[in-house]
Amino acid sequence: MDNEIHTVLGASGAIGFAIIKALQNKNLSIRAVSKHPMQGVKWVYANLMDTVLTQKAIQGSGYVYLCVGLPYDSAIWASQWPVIMKNVINACEKSNAVLIFFDNVYMYDPYYLPSSFDENTPQYTLTKKGITRKQISDMIMDAIRQEKIKAVIGRSADFYGPFAKNSPFYISFLERMLLDKNPYFLGSPDKKHTYSYTLDNGRALVLLALDSSTYGEVWHLPTRKAITIEQIIEIFNGILKKNYKIKIIFPIERKLLSLFSKTIKEASEMNYQFEHDYIMVSDKFKNHFPDFHITPYELGIKEMIKSFCKKNTNR
Repeated sequence: MDNEIHTVLGASGAIGFAIIKALQNKNLSIRAVSKHPMQGVKWVYANLMDTVLTQKAIQGSGYVYLCVGLPYDSAIWASQWPVIMKNVINACEKSNAVLIFFDNVYMYDPYYLPSSFDENTPQYTLTKKGITRKQISDMIMDAIRQEKIKAVIGRSADFYGPFAKNSPFYISFLERMLLDKNPYFLGSPDKKHTYSYTLDNGRALVLLALDSSTYGEVWHLPTRKAITIEQIIEIFNGILKKNYKIKIIFPIERKLLSLFSKTIKEASEMNYQFEHDYIMVSDKFKNHFPDFHITPYELGIKEMIKSFCKKNTNR
């Protein structure tokens, strides 16, 4: 199946970019699917809420990467994600394509999260976004059990990297630094948190796709050790040659600001992830792919900064 088409749904996003780069490095046949034209790669328009357009976009594919990024809005997630997942699963079944789903970790039970967590951590959540993520992940696992499709799920920690506007390293952070303003943070500054680099995610997802022994399972995508936001700002300051200070937004302030900022309101329900150590274990992947090189934070953050500085220069 190595010569068949690798179709990337959500190709214009940061993870789509990373997957395409990984596929290009392996000289594999690529079909980029998004709502807006893309240059340098074969591109197909599709609205994944539409059954027919989804089937046309996937038809003839050997592998389908689902890495769509919907607006960070719990109501949009609840209404659109199940429809998109159903359409993609059905289209993969018709085309006999392997589905590779780029997932997050919102479905895990917060009770278990102060200690490190892996793929076997119990799933239970009362957050709106977490409920939706569990629902669509379960849809894939049900389709696998029913032998409708072959699929693999790659779960990422909060990610950062080139063009990653939905990254916690960008929102209220790098975006403010590029305006020469101090960043702010909606969590505890001394707590450790795990992050994934987008280009590592892209390479990892392609490896999972090409290794049929990984199918039918959930894999935590590879990460380096957890790091505090204070350590992160040191890296940013070192690269930017600045001395920015972090403004910590405490819970009382957060509640007030959420009345005026939808971004903060939407982020608030997930903020438990930043109020204690949040350490995602990816040993399963590392043991299966022992030669995989994980990008150091310093290099990944440097590439992220470069991508946004270049983007701003081109405007």
